[in-house]
Amino acid sequence: MTASPLNHKQRLFKRIGERLRQVWSDVAPGPRAWRGAAWGTLVALASILLATAYNLFAPAGIARFAVGTFLFLAAFAIAGGLATLAWRILKGIPTFYVWVLACTAATFGLLSLFALPVLLGLLAAGFGTIVVASSLGASVAVLARGGWRETARVQRTVTVVGLALGVVGLVLGVVYLFDDGSPLVLPPDAAAQVEPLAMPDPSQAGSRAVRTLFYGSGQDRHRAEYGADVDLITGPVDGSSLVERWTGLRTGYWGFGPESLPLNGRVWYPEGAGPFPLVLIAHGNHAMEDFSDPGYAYLGELLASRGFILVSVDENFLNLSLFADALVISSLKGENDLRGWLLLEHLQVWRDWNAIPDNPFYHKVDLDNVALMGHSRGGEAVAVAAAFNKLPYYPDDATVRFDYGFNIRSVAAIAPIDGQYKPAGRGTVLENVNYLVLHGAHDMDVISFAGARQYARVRFTDGNNRFKAALYIYGANHGQFNTSWGRKDLFEPLMRVFNLQQLMPAEQQTQIAEVYISAFLEATLRGESGYRPLFRDHRRAREWLPDTIYISQYEDAATRLVSTYQEDINVATTTLPGGAQAGENLAVWREQLVKAKWGDMDNHAVYLGWDADVSATTARYAIRLPESGLTLTQHSVLVFALADANEDPTPETKDAGEKVPCEPIDLTIEVVDGAGEVARLPLSHFSFLQPQLEGRIGKAAFMSPLPVSEMVFQHFEFPLAAFAATNPAFDPAGLAQVRLVFDRTRVGVVALDDVGFRD
Repeated sequence: MTASPLNHKQRLFKRIGERLRQVWSDVAPGPRAWRGAAWGTLVALASILLATAYNLFAPAGIARFAVGTFLFLAAFAIAGGLATLAWRILKGIPTFYVWVLACTAATFGLLSLFALPVLLGLLAAGFGTIVVASSLGASVAVLARGGWRETARVQRTVTVVGLALGVVGLVLGVVYLFDDGSPLVLPPDAAAQVEPLAMPDPSQAGSRAVRTLFYGSGQDRHRAEYGADVDLITGPVDGSSLVERWTGLRTGYWGFGPESLPLNGRVWYPEGAGPFPLVLIAHGNHAMEDFSDPGYAYLGELLASRGFILVSVDENFLNLSLFADALVISSLKGENDLRGWLLLEHLQVWRDWNAIPDNPFYHKVDLDNVALMGHSRGGEAVAVAAAFNKLPYYPDDATVRFDYGFNIRSVAAIAPIDGQYKPAGRGTVLENVNYLVLHGAHDMDVISFAGARQYARVRFTDGNNRFKAALYIYGANHGQFNTSWGRKDLFEPLMRVFNLQQLMPAEQQTQIAEVYISAFLEATLRGESGYRPLFRDHRRAREWLPDTIYISQYEDAATRLVSTYQEDINVATTTLPGGAQAGENLAVWREQLVKAKWGDMDNHAVYLGWDADVSATTARYAIRLPESGLTLTQHSVLVFALADANEDPTPETKDAGEKVPCEPIDLTIEVVDGAGEVARLPLSHFSFLQPQLEGRIGKAAFMSPLPVSEMVFQHFEFPLAAFAATNPAFDPAGLAQVRLVFDRTRVGVVALDDVGFRD
């Protein structure tokens, strides 16, 4: 009788297994060898730990050395014991269950790569899933096997309890995970009412009819608008020098590699002769198969109706793909320079079209007024593009020549990242462009206000009247600025541990983007200076904006900065040579790098703290102005940036658990002229200082290891004429000193930055 093929395979595997066991039996160490190996390793480990303990604890004295060394060694011994116990337990568990646990751990390990901000929440969800599913599965399996009457009473009890825990845990877990979380609660708003702008609402549609078209390769496999239905054909460009780790799977999906990248764009443009300012917007990183470029149609319709050409640039082929990136093992590396470079290649196409008589955009493009906008990674890419635009060579490889020189007047970033690409290892510095950045306090993807880093690196050096502005929005997330992305900043099921209920409605978030972006382009590309006050003080546009809390920052080319706290480590000197800084009765006085929820803000500030319950004398901080380098008049305006540091200045005086009240901060601003005349105004004359805005991104407080808030600077400005109104003897032109007097809020710590004057 002939054996079946299955028996042949069984015999083959059996022989292989027997052979491997025989080989191991021949070479395996005996018990004595294992003990010797253990003792040898233990001696080496003890030597390392003792040497480490000696260097850590010996300088503190013999007693502390002895105690510290004992605890140090005990900690590692206990850790090893726990690991051994876990191993012994796992050895007693069936192989199939251990395999399932390993698969579960690998799954949550992969998901954790995308959800680091809520890592603890994800781990808790994973542990809960294992416990509930194991209890439920084990109980059902025992009951389904039968033999209930023959089962011992203890086993019956364990089975029933396990079943009950599994069912209850399943129901509660499903309810908790599919609930969107807790609603948004507005903290105290420090903003007072001010006179609204006497300008039309920039988010309202203009008078021009809007038309649309698509340009691209004409060969797109997945979208007819860039394939068979395309309106204008563009040629490919070679971006292979600016990207790494492009996989064959990515090429297989798109039908092209990095050496043949398409220039695809969807265009909204106004009817009429023109010429019209040109605006390009770049989306960010999202699943590449879920196309992102249609998500800015709301901006396209609005801006085209107001006389701008808006192009939403397709860069989906650079986005993340679990398939094309082989489960993120081979995702694109450092591609944000390529994203920025592609925008310049798009501008090259538009420059050509504007000069071709039979092109529909012939002489319709105002190439003297160009703006770049970007969202997320696109928000960094537009800064990279603006920097590359002025360079002769690619910073990381000078064999790649640049020759662009477009008149990019303005850059706007929506919830941008920063530092994914660093040209020549440095942060991207922008010179002589207008800059706007928007960010949400409840961003669940770009957790920190990363755009504040780029804001700090914008420089004005050519004397033209440019400005930079920042807006931080309570209740706004990452994705709702793009209508294709929506409320979920990541993918399911990761979003089940995020608190979605706290987000503002999508239409409110897009309304904010419409107001600020439209006003920004009107002010910088059209010279509508009436919109400028909006960026200095968001309260001027309260009638146009949803009801939430905003923190805004502003600086323009007419500002002469006295103290930026960036130049050195001497806390007593100003940035502008010749000045001096002094503190009096301060509980905190230090200059430091500003920390963020994740990393830092790439910017320094001075931290000033006071506690009136501890010190009987009022705390002050004074800046003596240089005798030269400043020309002040009665029309000059004192400006500075201030933020609540959310610190206790004197924690040693507080009882355990006692916290500094979180409330708007007020203080007194004093100015002193050369004759000693003093004039005073409260900070609240412009605005109270807003407390830090907390954005709890997880459903429970424990779910995120990151801080729930960070310092966001708020712009303040005080006309010197307003001080003169309180003391007519005060001479603004002779201003000699500016003081912050901490006499209106009893305790607090603030960070001060960018003190200067604007005409």
